[in-house]
Amino acid sequence: MTAHPDTTEADTDSRGEDRSDVYPRIGRVVVIIPTYNESENVAQIVERVRASVPAAHVLIADDNSPDGTGDIADGLAEADKRVHVLHRAGKEGLGMAYLAGFAWARQQRFDVVVEMDADGSHAPEQLTRLLDALGDADAVIGSRYVPGGKVVNWPMHRLLLSRGGSLYTRILLGVPVRDNTAGYRAYRLTALDAFDLDSVASAGYCFQIDLTWRAVKAGLRVVEVPITFSERERGASKMGGPIVREALLRVGSWGVRHRARQLSALFGRGK
Repeated sequence: MTAHPDTTEADTDSRGEDRSDVYPRIGRVVVIIPTYNESENVAQIVERVRASVPAAHVLIADDNSPDGTGDIADGLAEADKRVHVLHRAGKEGLGMAYLAGFAWARQQRFDVVVEMDADGSHAPEQLTRLLDALGDADAVIGSRYVPGGKVVNWPMHRLLLSRGGSLYTRILLGVPVRDNTAGYRAYRLTALDAFDLDSVASAGYCFQIDLTWRAVKAGLRVVEVPITFSERERGASKMGGPIVREALLRVGSWGVRHRARQLSALFGRGK
């Protein structure tokens, strides 16, 4: 585990409180990493985050992994005061894990939450790209599909599914984002206040589409920065048929209602 540098006089405020965890222009940052059976990956990804952005905290949201991921996370937290663990009762899906993490971050008075996968597909070394861009935005998406972004070692069917999902979302919902399903992103907590998070029920990667659309509808400034996405090297992917079907059905339903409201408004003005 990479140790955090000792607090210096420059890292304290006028009251002598530790300010070494404040990232320039955006405040206190916590990287939320949901886990389920990620015992082969969790220690390495946490170490890389702490080395890349020493000011950032890490919250491991573990869904009661039977492979001992939660125990490993506890050990990491004992060794580093900026690593925290949220033990959850069971596997409820990515969306519910992030919502629990957002609530925890709010209670702990963080300013920014970052979403990051545990499997290494999101490079912690590129985290500063998202955080720096957040200085002039409400939400930042680490995008595979803007100039400079790329995908490494993904099978063609996964790439087509991902690109197709983003295109499907742009067409149905009119969301001007190239990578709607991206899981590497950062939000100001004040921006999340513009969402009705209590009404979010999306479980899988549809959760990312859901939040993107809510951000756009709320008039928030959403920007994309290029990242390199790499296929996991260890452990099993959580992507499956039910997750894809959930996204297709939910986005389709949202799209129908969205277009119906547009038509209603259009014909209403014409009367």
